[in-house]
Amino acid sequence: MVLWRDLRFMRLILLSMFGRKFWVLPMLPLLWLGFIALAVGLDPNEMIRAEEVLGTLLGIPMTVLGIYFGMRIIAGEIEDRSLEVAYTVPGGSHRLWLLKLWGGFLLLLTAEIILATFVASLITFFPFSAIYGAMQASFFYMALSMAMSTLFRNEIAGAVFTISILAFNGLITDFGENQLPISPFWNPEMVTGADVTEVFAWSVQNRVGMILVICGMISLAFMRANRRERMLTDS
Repeated sequence: MVLWRDLRFMRLILLSMFGRKFWVLPMLPLLWLGFIALAVGLDPNEMIRAEEVLGTLLGIPMTVLGIYFGMRIIAGEIEDRSLEVAYTVPGGSHRLWLLKLWGGFLLLLTAEIILATFVASLITFFPFSAIYGAMQASFFYMALSMAMSTLFRNEIAGAVFTISILAFNGLITDFGENQLPISPFWNPEMVTGADVTEVFAWSVQNRVGMILVICGMISLAFMRANRRERMLTDS
């Protein structure tokens, strides 16, 4: 019964964020997969290597979803004129936002399971690290989108800023060809010419560092959103 109540409550959370068709969202990345399959089919010389799955097939569509989820968590309440209701939640409004963040994560996880199943079945097998790497990148940009949308008190402004950071990340990494340990899309499988112990150390630094950065962005977003008078006045 407790699990059923939790599921019903999470369904209400997702309904408030994305509407009645929220269950369609995890399947939207399949459109990207279809586009890539069509591009590869038209050009036989273009092949997706297993090490490219993290960024090309999983990371990109999931990150786009993550940005959309993030801008809806807090700024969506500003756009919907329901932010004042969030401040009445027993125990603090951050509890509601954490639940929304958790709901976004569950939708991302569902999308990744669907994508990974199709990729492994129809395109190519890939290392397990690609699954974690894609989730890390998408959740990083979801947290960034939430933070920026809260800072600007506007969904579109936050999404535009986040997409700009995503584009800059793509430029400095040459869209995955030049791997940097500070990138959310860090992919150890794409690193060549480096010692195994160095790659492992960079991977640990990247994974731990990204967790700390994500936690920091979430905390800053909640601190900003909890400035009730400022948020309500400017909204």
